[in-house]
Formats: sequence, structure tokens, C-alpha cells
Amino acid sequence: MSEAANWISIAKVSDVAEGTAVPVETMGLQLAVYHLEGGDICVTDNICTHAFALLTDGWFENGLIECPLHAGSFDCRTGKGQGAPIEEDLKTYEVRITNDTIEINLPG
Repeated sequence: MSEAANWISIAKVSDVAEGTAVPVETMGLQLAVYHLEGGDICVTDNICTHAFALLTDGWFENGLIECPLHAGSFDCRTGKGQGAPIEEDLKTYEVRITNDTIEINLPG
């Protein structure tokens, strides 16, 4: 049985400057929206899997977000942890852009 798509709007592309990561809270989720150099948009959970910290308070460059607490980093495109102290990858979300609106798929 396949999961139905449940697309929700979370932000405007024009509100997320290229090369930045911004926090978005919706439907009880704390998300990080990344606008990569070159225009791609990625979305992950915004809470570090190692210790409670908002990733968007950390350093973001070249598709990597670094946790502000312990310098563990994640690839925002895949959620993959990039070494110690990260032991668990980030959840990522399927993204689509409709006009200027960033939408993510929350499978139902």
C-alpha cells in the first residue's frame, strides 16, 4: 500500500536568501529550510540528532549545516551525518516549488 501525498506550504522561496538556512515551525514540526548556492531548496528537521540544538543557529555552507553545540554536521541534501559526534542522520522531506511557494510532502 503506497502512502498518499500530503503537500503543505511552509515558506516562500523569496523569503529564504540563497546560501542561507532558516527555521520554520509548522504542524508541530521544527524544520530547517536551506537555499543552496545555485538555487536548490532542501528541508530537514531543525533539531540536531546528537543534542537538542536548532541547526539553523549553526554554520551553513556548501550544503553542510553544522550544529552550534558540538560542531557535528549534516549534509542538508541527504540528512547524512558527517562524522562524530553524529550517530543518527537527519530526517529529510520531499520538496516541490509551486510558483514561489516551498511545499513539503508529509506522507499520511
